[in-house]
Amino acid sequence: MPIEQRGVDTVPDAERTSGPRDLVSILLGSNLCLGVIIFGWLPPSFGLGWWASVSSIVAGTVVGTVFTAPLALVSLRTATNLSTSSGAQFGVRGRLVGSVVGLLLALGYTALTVWIGGDVMVGVLGRLFGLPADGASYAVVYTLLAGATVAGAVYGYRVLLAMSRVLSVGMTALLALGVIAYAPHFTTDALPGTGGYLLGGFWPTWCLATVAAGLSGPIAFITLLGDYTRYISPARHTSRTVLHATWLGLIAGLLVPQLFGTFTAFGARAALDYAGPLVSASPTWYLVPLLLAASAGSVGNAGLMLYSMGLDLDAILPRASRARATCAVAVVATACVFVGHYAWNAQSAMTSFVLLLTAIGTPWAVITLIGFVRCRGMYDADALQVFNRRSRGGTYWFRAGWNIPAVISWAVGAGVGLLAVSLPSYEGPLLSLTGGVDCSFLLSGAVGGLAYVLLTTKAAADTESATAPEMTSRV
Repeated sequence: MPIEQRGVDTVPDAERTSGPRDLVSILLGSNLCLGVIIFGWLPPSFGLGWWASVSSIVAGTVVGTVFTAPLALVSLRTATNLSTSSGAQFGVRGRLVGSVVGLLLALGYTALTVWIGGDVMVGVLGRLFGLPADGASYAVVYTLLAGATVAGAVYGYRVLLAMSRVLSVGMTALLALGVIAYAPHFTTDALPGTGGYLLGGFWPTWCLATVAAGLSGPIAFITLLGDYTRYISPARHTSRTVLHATWLGLIAGLLVPQLFGTFTAFGARAALDYAGPLVSASPTWYLVPLLLAASAGSVGNAGLMLYSMGLDLDAILPRASRARATCAVAVVATACVFVGHYAWNAQSAMTSFVLLLTAIGTPWAVITLIGFVRCRGMYDADALQVFNRRSRGGTYWFRAGWNIPAVISWAVGAGVGLLAVSLPSYEGPLLSLTGGVDCSFLLSGAVGGLAYVLLTTKAAADTESATAPEMTSRV
């Protein structure tokens, strides 16, 4: 299969041959990995029992999916990725806000997937063949995983789609075996090793788990969904069908692995660490399936994240090819893996990462969705590519390529979110107004969206009346 040459340029309709089933396959298959499974461990590690952990993950995932899934329709209409599509709201240069947000999201999740997958692989190989758990072993395993991930990401969308189809079946079977393997020691009681509720009370801790474990899953896809739907043709598939496929793919692709992570956390008594107890509690017969899950699953998920990173860097540096951009960000992601292994506590690092990026990413997504509703899904696809062509002008040029009100709205929303976040090592000053409950997601999205509406209502009305016929003819 040839290497994909296309970056963030507009995909011709003749190449848009994927469908809703492919979207479900890629969202399901790519998420059945330890990098997603481990998020199911977070609620038990916060001191919640089984039912409280499950309810927090389900509630957060459903709410996040309802909010995130409509973003898939943007790239269905623009035939390019979401960061580039956001130029309709932020300006053809201002869309760099989305590229940076997407780059950070994908970078963090790629590093996390390789990190956790590598740790489990070293543990399993230690039990099977006596591999020492030293620096050299981790370095070799991390490098091998990173190399396989780069290969899939460089070859591009078609290879990753084929891989996801296989993983959606194979990983489901491996997880089903895992339920049998860890069932004998499963308990619904809170794990005593956690020392009680992380935030001192049930509801603050439950809300933290809802955001950190449940809501963070769909939010991770706010810039990724367009990477897949840009290959679906609106001439052959309706928006409703694509939206339903996105809902199904996100809910199944996130709940199945995360609830497996919750189940195994209780079955393995994984209170303050996940990878070590997961391997130690595994029966011997499940070690080989666990090794396959840690290796193949990690490559599938990290490959998609790395592919998205390559597109985002390609959007930032249009003269760089997608393949070169992918290799460049792979080096950075691998470096983050080593830093994470040697310098960070897994629970604190994961919690801080998802809460911070949720706070800064949500207002960008809200503004992009408001713009989609305002223009009724009609975009000037050619004008979105102005920055990539190193040219000027067009419908979305605004002021030197920046829509200042949109950028200010995003910055204000992100700033409020960061002031309302509750991290293991930092608590925002606005927490006193929310009773100590982390509402950074709600506040950042609400403030950013409201600011955008207030600052741009008149301009949007003028632009819509002047350009709607032209945009309709160009999409």
